[in-house]
Amino acid sequence: MGAPTVVSLVAALALWAVGAGIVAASLRALSLRRREASLGALVAIDAGDPAVLVSARHRLEGRPDALRETPDGRLVPVEVKSRPAPRDGPARSHRVQVWAYCLLVEETTGRSPPFGVLRYADREVRVRWDTAARGELLALRAEVDRPYDGRATPSAARCARCAWVDACDARVLAR
Repeated sequence: MGAPTVVSLVAALALWAVGAGIVAASLRALSLRRREASLGALVAIDAGDPAVLVSARHRLEGRPDALRETPDGRLVPVEVKSRPAPRDGPARSHRVQVWAYCLLVEETTGRSPPFGVLRYADREVRVRWDTAARGELLALRAEVDRPYDGRATPSAARCARCAWVDACDARVLAR
């Protein structure tokens, strides 16, 4: 056998590159599968007309983007956000949304989820669901029930670009 030709070396390098790409893709798929398994099996996704979770006691209803079932049978709500995760952690409004889904799961199934999940474009964040989170959510829910106390500081400029201007009690002050 003679010395390898340039063509055979290029072919060998190309074959090696394809093999390395397949191995890398397989490792990534395995990693994603393991991450998904840690959240539990997908049991519902907000596509079409899935059931709405309702709590008559707390006068809340909602539909998380997905529900996963953990190995012990508890459901975990997943809220999907299209933007990247904020550097300093999830916004309070995002946490409150997941907490509301956790409460709805708890009320609907009679079992507390171990946590909720915020799935951002670049990573996932587990949101705690414990006594403190539940208390904070219920305190916020109670605050929403109280009559408007005039704390808003409306201005013509802010009211002009507000989506709620037609329903807002403070809008009269700005017109």
